[in-house]
Amino acid sequence: MKKISILLLTAIIFSSCVSKKKYMALEQENGEIKSQLTKTQVEKEELENKFAVIEARVNEYNSKIQSLNEDVEGLTIENQAKFEVNEDGTVISGASKEKMMATLQNVDQEKLANAKTLKDSMNLAVQYNLSKAMDTSDLDEDEDMVVDINETVVMISIADDMLFNTASYRVGNKADKILKKLADVINSEPSLDVMVEGHTDSRSINTEKIQDNWDLSVLRATSVVRKLQNQFNVAPEQLIASGRSSYQPLVENDSRANRAKNRRTRIILMPNIDKFFALMEEK
Repeated sequence: MKKISILLLTAIIFSSCVSKKKYMALEQENGEIKSQLTKTQVEKEELENKFAVIEARVNEYNSKIQSLNEDVEGLTIENQAKFEVNEDGTVISGASKEKMMATLQNVDQEKLANAKTLKDSMNLAVQYNLSKAMDTSDLDEDEDMVVDINETVVMISIADDMLFNTASYRVGNKADKILKKLADVINSEPSLDVMVEGHTDSRSINTEKIQDNWDLSVLRATSVVRKLQNQFNVAPEQLIASGRSSYQPLVENDSRANRAKNRRTRIILMPNIDKFFALMEEK
């Protein structure tokens, strides 16, 4: 019995020693974990601080980029609004030039190859846009209607026989189609001023109603203006009627064919050229 008690006491003491060692080991391990946790927290705070600095720099850079983008946009708008005056006297803004280049991609490339100056290119672009707006595919561009641009003025020259009978100032019904299309273009832009200009050949005329070529040229212009106003609802304040008689011929009046070229009515559109290109884009 005494022997059993000794053995039991020995076991309890041994067990107590083992538990104390485990406790000490756990305490040490716990201390190491706390130390590692503290270190991790410090590192986390350092990383958060570094991230905050980086984020502040990124925001600063983004702000600078935004400011630069706004500057570039402002400069682009300013550049587009600036007008270029070219050697041949042609005036065009950056915005119109961009629109013109886009239009020229649709123009007959053979015609485009013959465009030597900016004015030539502008003429082609305006002719294309105006023909598209007015659907002049059924006209002979070289004889029935010629479009030209001089600085910011668009000039449409219409052959005499498209509008009038010989020596007459009354507009014929056959002119309705082209005048209707022209009126549609004019009516779509209220700020447009339109001058109708009559031209005759050099042969003199004197009748009961027409004293001379001055009379004939002005009466023809007035007839066209009245038709645009009364039949096609063009605002009269946009219209100007004028006559040039025979004093601005295109060619010498030395043949029947040349006299026919000189008998013409010129429609002069006087827009801001930027508005004109915008107007044509809408068609």
